[in-house]
Amino acid sequence: MKKTSMVLLTGFLIAAASCSKGNEGVKTETTKPGNSTTTDSPTFTTTDATTAYTAFNRYYYNPTKKLYYANTLQTNLGAIWTQAIYWDMAMNVYERTKDQSQMAMVNDMYQGGFNEYDGYNWDNTTTWFIYDDMMWWVMALARANQLTGNATYLQKAIAGFDRVWNGSYDPVDGGMFWDFKHSGKNACINFPTVIAAMRLYKITGNKTYYDKALSVYQWAKTNLVNSDGRVADHKIGNNAPGYEDYTYNQGTAIGAAIALYNETKNSAYLNDAKLIADYTKNKMCTNNILPAEGDFNEQGVLKAIFAQYIMQLIKDAGQTQYLSWIRQNVDAGWNNRDKQRDLCWRNYALPAPTGVVQSYESSSIVTFMQLCPPE
Repeated sequence: MKKTSMVLLTGFLIAAASCSKGNEGVKTETTKPGNSTTTDSPTFTTTDATTAYTAFNRYYYNPTKKLYYANTLQTNLGAIWTQAIYWDMAMNVYERTKDQSQMAMVNDMYQGGFNEYDGYNWDNTTTWFIYDDMMWWVMALARANQLTGNATYLQKAIAGFDRVWNGSYDPVDGGMFWDFKHSGKNACINFPTVIAAMRLYKITGNKTYYDKALSVYQWAKTNLVNSDGRVADHKIGNNAPGYEDYTYNQGTAIGAAIALYNETKNSAYLNDAKLIADYTKNKMCTNNILPAEGDFNEQGVLKAIFAQYIMQLIKDAGQTQYLSWIRQNVDAGWNNRDKQRDLCWRNYALPAPTGVVQSYESSSIVTFMQLCPPE
């Protein structure tokens, strides 16, 4: 395809509108953070993990809607795809605590999504307007079935996966399109599709899910992953991949590789995951601290997704060499929380603001704390 200025402009708009996600609401004035206070700070504990989740729910959870607000003003619910990430957080808490009241929370959030999103009607193109929004929920629904055994969750996951596959997969050139217009193929749909397909394969034993996961992974690795482990955000037509460093793309690429490694024990997948993790640690961090994504937009949730899958690399694949790095990030983010509210934010290296804060930017440290064992 000829590379014209229109193509470049289209690529820019796709990148901005899709996987990097847009602004949510109007930025409200907050107190400016000061200097870092992470030096010689205490390490987090399991009690802190509970405190962080309790505070997150106090300031962001809507018990009537059974979903989360976008920010501490509590005026609007958060974006549809981020609710699936918060549902993952709720499942993480249950797995850590085995508290039955938390299992009730897991089931409540399913009902909240059911009520808010047309009963998970995947054919509603007003509720669901891009494929990756659906796939975040498909992943979470499949996981919820694994956790609870609730067959309804599995039925919804299968229906959602089929809807996305039939509309998004490119049977000619391979890979998944992120939007209904097939404008481009993005990491945020391709790697999550692999993860979802592998979960459904594990649950159902239906090998077609494994075959689909393998096909998409091979395309995504070839087209979206550089030789140094850097994951591209998108690829548009025959143009070169668009490389923008986002932690969630690094994270889901790790998660896809680990899902295939766990099934096959093929060390090539493990090596892929480690290469991607090494790039994140060595190239995207400053003084080992993950980037402060999300200047009052949905990107604040990206590190919560990364947390999910880097911890799978550490725990499921036994790659404990990354554990001290993750603990350093958790300690920094927790020690720099707003201590009046116990709310964290997106920039782990600086004290959190004391004004309006988004649930997106508060979510990642809370997620890390549920998954990462304290020292």
